[in-house]
Amino acid sequence: MAPPSTRHGRSSLLLMLALAAANIGFWLLAATAIRDHPRFLAPSFLAWTFGLRHALDADHIAAIDLVTRRLMARARRPILVGLFFSIGHSSVVMLASLVLLLVPVHSWLDRVHDVGGLIGTSVSILFLSIMAASNMLSFRAQWRAGPSGRAPSGPAGVMTRLLAPMTDLIRHDSQMIPLGFLFGLGFDTATEIGLLGLTASEATHGLSAIHIMLLPLLFAAGMALMDSLDTVLMVRAWSWSSASAERRALYIRAVTAFSALAAACVAAIELLQLVGGNEPMPPLLRALAARAADHFQIVGIGLVMGFLGLWAIAALLATPRQPAFTDRPDR
Repeated sequence: MAPPSTRHGRSSLLLMLALAAANIGFWLLAATAIRDHPRFLAPSFLAWTFGLRHALDADHIAAIDLVTRRLMARARRPILVGLFFSIGHSSVVMLASLVLLLVPVHSWLDRVHDVGGLIGTSVSILFLSIMAASNMLSFRAQWRAGPSGRAPSGPAGVMTRLLAPMTDLIRHDSQMIPLGFLFGLGFDTATEIGLLGLTASEATHGLSAIHIMLLPLLFAAGMALMDSLDTVLMVRAWSWSSASAERRALYIRAVTAFSALAAACVAAIELLQLVGGNEPMPPLLRALAARAADHFQIVGIGLVMGFLGLWAIAALLATPRQPAFTDRPDR
């Protein structure tokens, strides 16, 4: 039987090839509309790049990486975590685009944005806060375990018992679909609003509804590609850490601490954005929240680079060092 790392590698390769083929397929469909309506090229490209960019939002990266690591720790194979999350998330945009085509009244968008923004952002803050607290408790247990890596056998603390059922809600990668859907209710980024604006605009230029619905499909394809790539990178890093006890100890402790910090920071940014829109805040906090919101993709890229950087550092520390020179026997 092939080792787990080999099976993960094959599954990851097949997944990425399938998603690449899906992206090419949607572009071939878009080409049929572009042939008759050349102006459709620009909105199609924008919709696709919106999906690529939106997948790099910090809340996407934090949620996907946290769940991937937790499922891998339970001996699962969560290759599809990012894909299922993007399916749930993009389904909100696809439904909204469909409603725009069927009911061309744009006044309801503001109302949906207000209500959905409160729900989606609240779910994101709650989920990331729970995961941050859970990872903090895990890191404390690992720190107390010492170099042996054996956690203390005493009874779990109050917070551990309270958080356990919440963090156990997602046991399979397919359960990321409803979480992604709830995250997507916010319509809280310029990419989603921009896509809906493109859809509404193209509906007035004589294109068929089928062709116009290619815009949210291209958005979904781009987002699924990047979210799945993030999952593959995290699974690969975890599989590498499983090769030896030393690697696992180094990697788990570093990533647990970084995960807790990342989730807490992203939740704090979203909380500042949510509160800042309704309550007065000090100018400095308001400026920081606005700046972070404007560069949410950069924050997400930073999280990915941080996880990969920890992987690289753990690899260097776990690599046995060869002596600079050896003694030669006397002749």
